[in-house]
Amino acid sequence: MKYQILYPEAFPIVECNLDKGERLKAESDAMIAMDANIDVEGKMPDGGVGGILKGLARKFLAGESFFFQELVAKRGSGKVLFGHALPGGIMDVELDGSYGLMVQKNGFLAGTQNINVDTKMQDISKGFLSGEGFFILHINGSGTVFISSYGVIHPINLEAGQEIIVDNGHLVAWPDYMQYNIEKASSGWVSSFTSGEGIVCRFRGPGVVLIQTRNPSSFGDWIRSFIPSGGSSGGASSFFGNDD
Repeated sequence: MKYQILYPEAFPIVECNLDKGERLKAESDAMIAMDANIDVEGKMPDGGVGGILKGLARKFLAGESFFFQELVAKRGSGKVLFGHALPGGIMDVELDGSYGLMVQKNGFLAGTQNINVDTKMQDISKGFLSGEGFFILHINGSGTVFISSYGVIHPINLEAGQEIIVDNGHLVAWPDYMQYNIEKASSGWVSSFTSGEGIVCRFRGPGVVLIQTRNPSSFGDWIRSFIPSGGSSGGASSFFGNDD
């Protein structure tokens, strides 16, 4: 499958050229435009009861959509454009089957037909502290994975034994063989939260950690700071005042 990521530093989209018979698995509502030779179908992760359970796990445990969409070049080759809702980056990652990717919720955008997406449970301490919950996505198989983010994706390459500390809200993905721990940002809980950092992740190399340059939770807090609070139901008039 030939593809290119367009407008990578602004609001990127992916342009894929599918040969006849090729398939692309994507998050629900990822397709922007497609040639008439391409069909789009809603699919569970796998068929049968196993697919239903995986879909339920994705929806209720990992916060992802229940269905994937599958884009298939049934009647001949064709072009597909797809993207994601957030103002952020898209990165392509090639998997050869020797390892998988751990991906935070909303990080998976699409993958070629031999890519598998499952829900993986973190241990109790990591799930409780991480802010992402007990469940994250585990992606494996052989092929191309498209990872999405809020802000631009920045790779941090760690040598063996090298460590990096990452604010939890900026994590996107990392190889499943990497060692990591979730811990306080400072020596004490009070200092950790008054510093504005709270919980961080400490990774030990070798491996590449993908981070996003913006934190969606912080952006949400910033937006909420402009929304007037209070019990009034007057809508816009209560915000701007009432001359009556």
